[in-house]
Amino acid sequence: MSVLSAQQIKAYSEDGFFFAREMFSAEEIHLLRETATNDHAMDQAASLRDDGTGASVRLSLWNHPGDGIYGMFARSHRIVDAVEQLLEDEVYHYHSKMILKDAKVGGAWAWHQDYGYWYQNGLLFPDLCSVMIAVDKATEQNGCLQVLQGSHRMGRVNHILSGDQAGADVERVEHAKKRFPLIHCSMDAGDALFFHPNLLHASAANLSDHPRWALICCYNARSNDPYKESHHPSYTKLDKVEDDMIVRVGQDDARRSRVDFANLDSDDRSATSLADEQPS
Repeated sequence: MSVLSAQQIKAYSEDGFFFAREMFSAEEIHLLRETATNDHAMDQAASLRDDGTGASVRLSLWNHPGDGIYGMFARSHRIVDAVEQLLEDEVYHYHSKMILKDAKVGGAWAWHQDYGYWYQNGLLFPDLCSVMIAVDKATEQNGCLQVLQGSHRMGRVNHILSGDQAGADVERVEHAKKRFPLIHCSMDAGDALFFHPNLLHASAANLSDHPRWALICCYNARSNDPYKESHHPSYTKLDKVEDDMIVRVGQDDARRSRVDFANLDSDDRSATSLADEQPS
């Protein structure tokens, strides 16, 4: 079923991203925010990623979508059908994560491509897509996502470790900034951003009084099943759900926070493996 407009598909191909404004209702986002902010397990599972300046970003990650409200977003026809239209293939849930950029203390993300370190996981092609859902209003002041429009056409750039984060080769990034427009992705809660895994993106620290939390659901094409095992799953059939399940599950206190969080500090080698490959 066609769920995206020709303009959105063209933007994804040419720019590497597009916005789906008001993709989720105020009620859906309220239930998501309420669940996440009161989710003790999410808070305990959150890992810190040093941005190289001494500040850190918190994030919690899970590989399988689960049956709670997080899974209802990730498994909704609204998102999955759109991603399948972009990738022209069946997709599965590669992982989801909640970016917890808290007021005053949320650190920055270095310029990077997601495929810059997902490549380490045995994925031969960049046939993936990420969907960022704004849980809070995202502004320049609270460290919204920044992208270099069209930079995905550069292909994969070499990445090195900076702090705890994998950053794209600085020299190439600086030259890319001269060629590609820098876009600040300001978003209202409920907006979504679909973006290509080779799109260069970053975010500044949150120096404001307002948090910027975001849910990012990542998908891989079935035909791009990795050739080796990693901390993210190989092809696993994704059971889609009807869109109204977000509210139905979100209103059920016994169900809405069900998900198994990953231990990023012990399991995630996507970024840290880059340090092993640097010349001595």
